Amino acid sequence: MKSQEWKNWFWQWRGVWMATPAIAGLVILLRFIGLLQAWEWGAFDQYMRWRSPAGKDNRVVIVGITESDLQTLEQSSVNDAKLAELINKLKARQPRAIGLDVYRDLPVEPGSKELAKVFNSTPYLVGIQKVVKDDLGNVVAPPPILKAKNQVGSNDLILDADNKVRRGFFYLKDVKNNETVYSFALHLALLYLDKEKISANEKWQIGKAKFSPLEENDGGYIRTNNSGYQILINYRGGSNYFETVTMTDILQNKKPQDWGRDRVILIGYAGDSFKDSFFTPYSSSLIGSPSPMNGVEIHANLASQIISAAMEDRPLFKSWTEPQEYLWILLWSAIGATLSWLLRSEEFSVKKTSTFLLAFIILIGSTYIAFLYGWWLPIVPAFIATSGSMLTITAYIARSAGDIRKIFGRYLTDAVVSNILENPEGLKLGGERKEITIFTSDLRGFTATSERLQPEEVVKILNFYLENMADVITKYQGTIDEFMGDGILVLFGAPTTREDDAVRAVACGIEMQMAMVKVNAQMKEWGLLPLEMGIGINTGAVVVGNIGSEKRTKYGIVGSQVNLTYRIESYTIGGQIFISESTFKQVESIVKINSERQVTPKGVKEPITIYEVGGLAGEYNLFLSQEEEELYTLPEPIAFQYASLDGKDISNKAHKASVIKLSLHEAEVIIDNYPEQSPPPGLTNLKINLLATTQPGENEDIYAKVLEKKSDSGKFYIYFTLKPPAVTSKFNTLIELAKTTH
Repeated sequence: MKSQEWKNWFWQWRGVWMATPAIAGLVILLRFIGLLQAWEWGAFDQYMRWRSPAGKDNRVVIVGITESDLQTLEQSSVNDAKLAELINKLKARQPRAIGLDVYRDLPVEPGSKELAKVFNSTPYLVGIQKVVKDDLGNVVAPPPILKAKNQVGSNDLILDADNKVRRGFFYLKDVKNNETVYSFALHLALLYLDKEKISANEKWQIGKAKFSPLEENDGGYIRTNNSGYQILINYRGGSNYFETVTMTDILQNKKPQDWGRDRVILIGYAGDSFKDSFFTPYSSSLIGSPSPMNGVEIHANLASQIISAAMEDRPLFKSWTEPQEYLWILLWSAIGATLSWLLRSEEFSVKKTSTFLLAFIILIGSTYIAFLYGWWLPIVPAFIATSGSMLTITAYIARSAGDIRKIFGRYLTDAVVSNILENPEGLKLGGERKEITIFTSDLRGFTATSERLQPEEVVKILNFYLENMADVITKYQGTIDEFMGDGILVLFGAPTTREDDAVRAVACGIEMQMAMVKVNAQMKEWGLLPLEMGIGINTGAVVVGNIGSEKRTKYGIVGSQVNLTYRIESYTIGGQIFISESTFKQVESIVKINSERQVTPKGVKEPITIYEVGGLAGEYNLFLSQEEEELYTLPEPIAFQYASLDGKDISNKAHKASVIKLSLHEAEVIIDNYPEQSPPPGLTNLKINLLATTQPGENEDIYAKVLEKKSDSGKFYIYFTLKPPAVTSKFNTLIELAKTTH
């Protein structure tokens, strides 16, 4: 093939080259954000229900304590005497291990002495403790005697966001006592395997199986909490899969004497009224309500999994590395785009439909077969990538240049659209590297505020705010890349580069802050709290790309400089504009800087300098007004506790402090236990809760940012980024009171 023919072929296939990585990248981004996680869990659950149940594992059996047992015993709960009698009868059956999935941190009379004797005389008995705190911060201690003999395991279960148990602990850390606690199931499995002369080494190779810990992005999980040593549970089947007898069956000798010999016997509650049941992958169904599984059955599944993997090499769930998963998604995006392009002349023929259907059957079939061998591959992302690229290429073929012009015209000027569409070179958007000025703005605390409003009010506020901001952006020839709720991403220099991109971006930011006066005047008329906006501006090299779908085509950017711009904007408080050093150098001769500071944003190795803009001289001559707030000393300090924020994550360490001076937007606070606790660094985001509240709503979350203002030892200043209405009312009253005593 001649060079010109290669060029023509490549040009003809340009839609495939553009759609494949664009759709794959978009799907990977959606997955990274976590939007596909629930769907991937659903696919995992469906595959588990599709496969044939594993054979019965007679090595693990359950003695269930049922409501009928309690009625027979005429007890509301099992006392220590009956529990001791039950365990003694099980001991007589010569099991390898007995697991007591019943809390016994405190005696339940009568019979505590008898149970203590049983605990002391049974080396293969394993009790339980709760290590992970519940929502109220509670844990459950182990039976003291069994703890002293190291015969205790954690019975904590891990609930995913959809309240299903797919993961189990191998072991975990008891932070309070600084010790490693094996899981209940692992403890029992090791006792069983010890009789087979199988033990675990330091790297958790047990017999034929190597047990690797679950990573935070394994399978369909996205940034999951993988604390401790977790593994995915390979359930043998649904509820009631393990042989289960009742407590009464054992106490009344209704089972053969050799029942339980050389087995692992778990004792646990088996009834709805005990509230010890959980949803699992087998709980979903199209008909009827989900069927939960008793907690003791989940522990039985996990113990069986460890024993089966060690002795028979039963598959453990594993997944590819992230780069391998990205290539998999890219492959299916390419398959969808290629098939659509090859069959572009078929329209809605049987051949085209059959080919697409075959592709999806191959995708589902291959991932299901991999699942049977223990591999959890991306199912939903690959499916969406295939579908998305098919739709994109179909839309690309069907859409005329006039249609594209119309869609682009919503975002760009006519001159820009002509530059992109009227020659082939202008359409090659995927790999163009340019230096541009990136501009992002965001309303402070609006997400939390919107939760208190009706959806219609939120839409009305956003439309009014965005309309005013868009008018200013258009005036300064910025390209609005995206509206993200109350956030705006604007490009200066893409697709058309101008010498004054950075200057126009800074001028645009100043005028947008000035336009907030008009916005807040309308907020006041509507009886709503005023809005505050922060702006970040950065200049750097990015890759300009064509992001497309069936319904929308837009100009977009990819690169680390985009993330850096968002980081810079996150340091602002309401009314501020921060610019990077690269932007500052381009506007240095005409910009007024109120302050500068060094920060180290996440993902950046070395500190960078950012500058707070106060105004711009020269052609635009725009300056922000500076108002110094007066802080009033309160008659009595306001006690509160605070925790630092890192992105969306809240620190689990709370500290106490008190407000001693207050204004409408700022406060001076003093730390309770200084110098043991130092003030948080400047620009740190805080979540605050008042400790002494008298009115409804005063205990709601308050958000603030630490100011970089000099203060006395043990003190620091904060700027409120969000105050609930009840707190605002309380603070206004205290300020007025402080003014009268000032």
